[in-house]
Amino acid sequence: MGMDENSDVERSPNPIDVHVGARIRLRRRSLGISQERLAEDLGLTFQQVQKYERGANRVSASKLYEIARSLQISVTFFFDDLADPSEGRAAGFAEDTANPFANTFLMTPEGLELAELFPKITRPRVRRRILELVRSMADEEGDEHLA
Repeated sequence: MGMDENSDVERSPNPIDVHVGARIRLRRRSLGISQERLAEDLGLTFQQVQKYERGANRVSASKLYEIARSLQISVTFFFDDLADPSEGRAAGFAEDTANPFANTFLMTPEGLELAELFPKITRPRVRRRILELVRSMADEEGDEHLA
């Protein structure tokens, strides 16, 4: 282990690494590929893929290129919704598209599955009913924390 790898244990994940990991996970799941299958294709363990997806381990440029090849997507996909560094702003999320809630939501297995399945519900009335159900459940959770 090099010095950089040891410091990964002590540092909190870089938000850009977390974002790239979430995009890897999103693409892999949308293709219906398991972590094991992606790991095998890349010559890694599934635990390494898991750490990449959580942002716990930083993905090297060459490994990101291999992941893009394996997932049949452009490398730029992993950086969607990040501010363009050439615009001189601090590194991070683009102001108009940043949504930390969406990233947190998509990092959970349930959130990702909901995000994949919800668009398949085409009837507006059913979509509204689901939203109302989730909203009322979230309100109840909030009330429980106040009690």
